[in-house]
Amino acid sequence: MQSDGIPEMQRSNLVSCIIQLKALGIDNILGFDWPASPSPEAMIRALEILFSLGILDEDAKLTVPIGFQVAEMPLDPMISKMILSANDFGCSDEILTIAAFLSVQSVWVSMRGVKKEFDEAKLRFAAAEGDHVTFLNIYKGFHQSGKSSQWCYKNFLNHQALKKVIEIRAQLVRVMKRFGIQLKSCDRDMQAVRKAIIAGSFANSCHLEEYGQNGMYKTIRTSQEVYIHPSSVLFRVNPKWVVYQSLVSTDKHYMRNVIAIEPSWLTEAAPHFYQFRTPNPAPH
Repeated sequence: MQSDGIPEMQRSNLVSCIIQLKALGIDNILGFDWPASPSPEAMIRALEILFSLGILDEDAKLTVPIGFQVAEMPLDPMISKMILSANDFGCSDEILTIAAFLSVQSVWVSMRGVKKEFDEAKLRFAAAEGDHVTFLNIYKGFHQSGKSSQWCYKNFLNHQALKKVIEIRAQLVRVMKRFGIQLKSCDRDMQAVRKAIIAGSFANSCHLEEYGQNGMYKTIRTSQEVYIHPSSVLFRVNPKWVVYQSLVSTDKHYMRNVIAIEPSWLTEAAPHFYQFRTPNPAPH
């Protein structure tokens, strides 16, 4: 199993750590005795993401209610924000399912010698929008099969992982009830779903390099070279603009759980984050 690339991991963990410290009432995070001190640049970047997510206010305190709600959720803060934003887009039902899928390692089982059959199974569920919408198709199929392990075997899906998805989703439904947030379904409006995903993951946006080799993307913020992971349904499809959920690093930096987006959605979701940046997300 591949682990996340170190810079990505540190950033993600740093963002989560800051939220937990704030929730504990420790406001002076720069003066906090860190086990391994993050660089000032990493700290500023993490604070900027938290501010743009609406989790911290201008005084670097947790916002009410979003900041405190995110602190209560045992998830990556970007996924938590995605869930809380979903209500505004009327798709919290779908986003809870996606969040549960993002909380397990992988639902696919790849076997040697059956690549053709495996690829065909993936195509049965593949959504043009990307991996997150593909998860919704898998979830629907699993339910329609009566949560059958035989159905999973036939479709190269991990039965235990899908049972875990259902368990995590049920926990998230309870959290939403505790927050007094009603579940809404967008009834296949995948634009609403993608906008809710961007509300949490806008910092992970990338643009396909027009003259780049072999589907090379560059991150909007840091111009880091990244590629769509071969496990993604968008591998070799290469939409112009995408956001990803995580990076894995082997010989290259690979984006996992990728969704195609419109660049204008980035400035809608996070005007502070993209306001003074170059290159600006603008349609080509």
